[in-house]
Amino acid sequence: MELFGTAGIRGPVTEVTPELALAVGRAVGTDAVEGDGTVVVGRDGRETGVSLAAAVEAGATSAGATVCRAGQLPTPALAFASRGRHGVMLTASHNPPSDNGIKLFEDGQEYDRAGEQRIENRVESEQPVSNWDSWGSAESIDVIDEYRDAVVDYATQYGETPEMTVAVDCGNGMASLAVPQVLTTLGAHVHSLNANVDGRFTARESKPTAESLTDLRRFVADGPSSFGLGHDGDADRIVVIDGEGEVVHEDTVLAILAEHAVRASEAADPVVVTTPNASGRIDNRVEAAGGRVERVRLGALHEGIASARAAGTDDTEVAFAAEPWKHIHPRFGGWIDSVASAALLTRLVAESSLDALREPVRERPYRKVSVDCPDEHKADVMAELETALPEQFPEAAVETEYGIRLDIPDDGWTLVRPSGTEPYIRVYAESESVDDLVDTVSDLVRRTV
Repeated sequence: MELFGTAGIRGPVTEVTPELALAVGRAVGTDAVEGDGTVVVGRDGRETGVSLAAAVEAGATSAGATVCRAGQLPTPALAFASRGRHGVMLTASHNPPSDNGIKLFEDGQEYDRAGEQRIENRVESEQPVSNWDSWGSAESIDVIDEYRDAVVDYATQYGETPEMTVAVDCGNGMASLAVPQVLTTLGAHVHSLNANVDGRFTARESKPTAESLTDLRRFVADGPSSFGLGHDGDADRIVVIDGEGEVVHEDTVLAILAEHAVRASEAADPVVVTTPNASGRIDNRVEAAGGRVERVRLGALHEGIASARAAGTDDTEVAFAAEPWKHIHPRFGGWIDSVASAALLTRLVAESSLDALREPVRERPYRKVSVDCPDEHKADVMAELETALPEQFPEAAVETEYGIRLDIPDDGWTLVRPSGTEPYIRVYAESESVDDLVDTVSDLVRRTV
């Protein structure tokens, strides 16, 4: 049984059913009983969330755990509330409203692979309920105010935010409950778009992209806002819009925040954890600030943080961790948090400008393409490419831990990896001659397939 993808359990509600939620809730409840005994349950605005949350609660209490109902809130707020206990968030993030999902947390971090496997095993074995006299209870809690205050405190530790104007497109999602409020408290003038919770996402699709953020881009380009921020359904993703209404490349945003985190660190060995598909511009800015970069597989930033800490010394600090659109601020917490990113970016932009922050970032052309490949052929194709790609680029430095990444001297980099959810081999590349590089690599992949 494989329930978990790179971001928890997610899919259409014909698959993510109350029956599944009940079984997962009981499995997580068993984990909780072995520890603090408490499970915090939250949900995004999707209309199916009420039923799924009720099923998780029934499962967790029937395993003997106490459930704290947190209601509707951003995923990072649920993670915040899971510190010292377990947490379950019902959300499909940026997926359409017909989908839903289940994300699991323990002590402020997403479950690792071992934890997910443990849950899968319990679900598959149809774990029985506890004795009637050991069932748990449930109560409602209020999390959002404490969470918003904590984000404000995190941002202001780096100084006060000068007055400025920012536009925020909440996309009918959970950012509506946190981002405008946090930025206003920080002193910004906030123009909020689609800041009402609507589980059908009637204003725009939940995934924030250049196409779905057309209204925000036009508003920023034509209005008084210095820049704009777009969020997804559960407020773990963030997209930045510049003053001209254009999307700032996600790796440029990552590089800006990573450089800031390294410069703010007092450690002798500040580390930034990112993923193999992340741009070399991140390495450049982190190294310029005196830090270093470690990479980990997609969807496993928390594992990368743990690994970097374990391999480091007393002088090592994981200053920042991120993959495109999703950021972890370790000094604040161990979870992906676009609300914290919105607060920190607003402070940094207000202190100088978005153009000034982008200026030192070398933004070489970047492309991503997908090559058709049946799932059953992926392993053989990747094995053959481990030899063929280095032969094609003999001067490149090669890493094969998470796909095949080639760093080509003075000509950028490319990454080839199998998709974990679709019948494709993904090709990523960044180079001044990116089209030629992508064509060469993609042709080699197609010949191998």
